[in-house]
Amino acid sequence: MTGVLFTCAGQRVDIVTAFGRAGARTIAVDTNALAPALYHADVHAFVPPVDDPAYVSALAALVAEHGVSLIVPLTDLDHGVLSRGREELGAVVLLPAPQIVDALADKWLAHLLFVERGIGSPSTWLPEDVPADVEFPVLVKARHGFGSRDIFRCADRRELDFFLGYTTVDSMVQACCRGEEFSIDVFCDLAGRCLNAVPRTMIESKGGESIKGMTIRDDALIEVGRHVSETLGLVGPANIQCFRESDGAHLVTDINPRFGGGFPLPTAAGSRYPELALALAAGEHPEPRLGDFREGLYMTRFFSELVLAENGDTLKPFAEELPEPVAEP
Repeated sequence: MTGVLFTCAGQRVDIVTAFGRAGARTIAVDTNALAPALYHADVHAFVPPVDDPAYVSALAALVAEHGVSLIVPLTDLDHGVLSRGREELGAVVLLPAPQIVDALADKWLAHLLFVERGIGSPSTWLPEDVPADVEFPVLVKARHGFGSRDIFRCADRRELDFFLGYTTVDSMVQACCRGEEFSIDVFCDLAGRCLNAVPRTMIESKGGESIKGMTIRDDALIEVGRHVSETLGLVGPANIQCFRESDGAHLVTDINPRFGGGFPLPTAAGSRYPELALALAAGEHPEPRLGDFREGLYMTRFFSELVLAENGDTLKPFAEELPEPVAEP
């Protein structure tokens, strides 16, 4: 079995269990003992914080101990550290080159990268460079934000000035896209070749994460996914967020080089991204299968929970016996 190490495991139970079903031996790590994904892995461990100098060496020790062949980051927090630590880690890391990781982590630098590579992107300015005749509405967006935090919609110059003064984080200003929003879940091989791209609608989101959506077979969006991922040299999974404007142009607003929050939907549609990841870890070279997925599947998400009990110095899942019925049916 291929050992797969998941970093910053957090709540991504869906990803850890999908790799387990695909035949992986799963090892999940986090700093927080209450991260639920830890308890859905075959093995779990605790590691130092991402900004601790010992973080990479702690991961490398787990790679050696458990025979890990593949490292899959589940949040954006450690992408820069992992992309630079490949040699020390001693396993395949599903991330692009450090310069791409750094650019995608900063929305202003990402915009500059998109423009440089010929990828459509909404007009964007640093606060001091917003033109006097800018067309409203615009967005004040955190350069290093995630989960739709620190984003403010401005209807006029007064609101723009207010929110630029109100926000406490380094921000930029971006034109509002007026078209329909889509997400494209792509997966690329280690050479940056796109193996598949699964578009989905964004019916409803909360906190920047899709909670309702539908897979669609749209050749133009599939091509956007392929073109963008190969132009940037992405490696492994990525989620590309874009808008289709009235003139047919596709404007990319964000790219997360990891499995997206809507991961269960392309998985149910037959993307087989966990299997492709395991094939890459085994040194195989899968052929692209663009468009090979099931369209018209809907996803609607809900809350669940995991109850844990103390077990010495650790925690373990707690299964309470169901109570007897109050009354006979």
